Amino acid sequence: MSRRSTEQRRFLADRMLGTLTRYLRFMGYDTMSANSLAPGRTREDTLLLEIAAQDNRVLLTRDRELARRGGAQAVYIASEEIMDQIRQVAALGLIEPRIRMSRCSICNTRLRPATAREVREAHYAPRSDRGREFSWCPVCRKLYWMGSHGDRIEERLKESLSS
Repeated sequence: MSRRSTEQRRFLADRMLGTLTRYLRFMGYDTMSANSLAPGRTREDTLLLEIAAQDNRVLLTRDRELARRGGAQAVYIASEEIMDQIRQVAALGLIEPRIRMSRCSICNTRLRPATAREVREAHYAPRSDRGREFSWCPVCRKLYWMGSHGDRIEERLKESLSS
């Protein structure tokens, strides 16, 4: 695996790792999901290996054979449990598990600061925005902020990694 800093590391997750994909995006990692590819391809494993190599992405997979074929560019994720998955990827030195909220959890686009209008027009935004920083996904048109959900994820990460 290349020795790039963890914040610059890019990932490609197979279809069985949707929750890990979202968590990695919450942590600020550029994470492409195989779910973004058209389903039903008979050569999808080969395509994933090609994408990982061409885009310099670490392939994360629950498929042992695919991980074996990917060699140093692939990681077999042993557990189905999300916190175990994060612990494994962190133990390999591939990520620094902390919430950064710099990428859209849905489409992986880099977030930008939200305008006052975007915050005001988002019906799901908290009524009191005092002291909060808001981010906006220009593709999904979704508003993000560090609130109780982000705090709970951060707490789960801390608890999981300390045990």
